[in-house]
Amino acid sequence: MIQIKFWGVRGSTPTPQLENLRYGGNTSCVELQLPDGQSLIFDAGSGLRNLGTALVKQADGASLDLGIFLTHFHWDHIQGIPFFAPIYGPANRVVFHSHNENGSVEEILQGQMARPYFPVDLASVAATREFVELNCGPVTFAGAKVWGFPLNHPQGAVGYRVEYGKTVVVYATDLEHGHPKLDSVLRDHATNADVLIYDAQYTPEEYETHRHWGHSTWVEAIRTARDARVKQVVLFHHDPSHDDDFLDAIGEAATAEFAEVSPAKEGSVIEVCR
Repeated sequence: MIQIKFWGVRGSTPTPQLENLRYGGNTSCVELQLPDGQSLIFDAGSGLRNLGTALVKQADGASLDLGIFLTHFHWDHIQGIPFFAPIYGPANRVVFHSHNENGSVEEILQGQMARPYFPVDLASVAATREFVELNCGPVTFAGAKVWGFPLNHPQGAVGYRVEYGKTVVVYATDLEHGHPKLDSVLRDHATNADVLIYDAQYTPEEYETHRHWGHSTWVEAIRTARDARVKQVVLFHHDPSHDDDFLDAIGEAATAEFAEVSPAKEGSVIEVCR
């Protein structure tokens, strides 16, 4: 059994507000915990801080071997890294995976923590750090096969298809529909997925004034799920302006069109067993 836990579900910027408590205000971070307890982490937004604290507590002094898969390097997907406790443990190993046309993964992440942005350089933290540049083939981490695939987003982004045994989880956030080639690539990688985590930042009405901003809608999430024969859809990357009541309404509208769909909630867990 794989457990999917949501540590951050918000897009663009954290929203620590009372009206967002039920769905959460931390930015993108999702943990896939494999049956042996090993964790794969997708994106490193502000939700990564709480995940790191939990991982250190669970390890109870044992070393951690963690794989972090980044979709891209916009602030809301990397801002948790300086506060991720495992990178300060000398017995730990953290492997960062991504792809970017603007520079290497290592150089970009080091730049985020360089002076004057943070008092500790990434190069000087205690954990062993490795940086993997993704190519067209899968990588294997902790027995899971992970494929990266391109998404339509300003400055580029990468989605992920994870296969572990017969279980398939697809993480596709920060994408804008309407690019025929990349829409087809997404559907190919989402085919027969047990769970599709999909960028649904905007309502269809909001999207009309946010074209080319790099995000999609719950309607497109359902279209993708139907085309790819997906079993369950999780709407992700909630807009900062969408409070709990607004997300409830989106969930109700989406469920009327596709039974197994819901907006992501920070702290929620999905168990996938095949």
